[in-house]
Amino acid sequence: MVSTTSNLTDMGLQKRIPEIKPGKYYDGLPFDDIQYLGFKLLLKPNHFISRESMRDFAKLIKGPSAAFKIPFDLDRFVNAPVKIREVIFLDTQDFRLYNNAFILRRRFSYRDGFPVGQPEIVFKYRHTDIQKVAETDVRPIIRGDYDIKFKCQVLPLKNELGGTRILYSHNVQFPRDHAEQKEVMDFDNLVKVFPSLDSLRKEPGEKIDLVNKVFIEEVLLDIGSFNFGGMVAKANVAIWRTRGDHRPLIGEFAYQIHFNNRKDVKPELAKKAEDFFIALQYSAKHWLALNSTKTGIVYNLLGNTIKSAE
Repeated sequence: MVSTTSNLTDMGLQKRIPEIKPGKYYDGLPFDDIQYLGFKLLLKPNHFISRESMRDFAKLIKGPSAAFKIPFDLDRFVNAPVKIREVIFLDTQDFRLYNNAFILRRRFSYRDGFPVGQPEIVFKYRHTDIQKVAETDVRPIIRGDYDIKFKCQVLPLKNELGGTRILYSHNVQFPRDHAEQKEVMDFDNLVKVFPSLDSLRKEPGEKIDLVNKVFIEEVLLDIGSFNFGGMVAKANVAIWRTRGDHRPLIGEFAYQIHFNNRKDVKPELAKKAEDFFIALQYSAKHWLALNSTKTGIVYNLLGNTIKSAE
């Protein structure tokens, strides 16, 4: 099995991302391949108390950005609006989806305090095994269009600074009204939309529910963009908190590089991007929340026992 950890003396990031063995989905289309290289730092949320405090995180980036000669454009984002989204997670009572590396959530965007457009459904399979992720067909059976994103997500090591671990995420997202099924809390209907969940169904009539009965309020601000050799990656800072009591749960700094073919990402660029990400860890060490993901925080909110592939 390919290692998912590294330090500055290990082989480069790109060499640790295995090639996907060729194969086809049920309709004959070839397996999807990675088109996003994303980097995430999970952060302690207590720092974020205002729009200005979210922009303060950019000050930690300037040093590593200059040292690695990676242009970091702040000026275009000075007046960027704060984005508000409501996020809920859906699962069985025994968390069968999450325990089997599936994540199902609904997102509602707000503008000036009011919901905008249709709620968005996001369904993903996230695991450390790239072949499993590629072979898992997340495509929905719906009447409308959908957007597939296959991501390689780079995070810090769970218990120390100075390295990276990798999660692969096969995502699909679409507006809620693109699915004909109205009763989404019914597992039988859920399987009609996402056939890949069929093996997890135990009996007819099963229900799914809101994970831990919690509504998440996401506050997100775009703070700048990096230029990795012509590949631009927008960077943002976010905080998740519970609706109602506004309990802060977790923060996140994230950016991602998009490409059409993984060969477009040259080894030297991938190595530079990883070394820069490690330098960011040390620059932001007092802000970091290691051994976390946003989804894991929500599932663990009530001290639940879960079996995560993350």
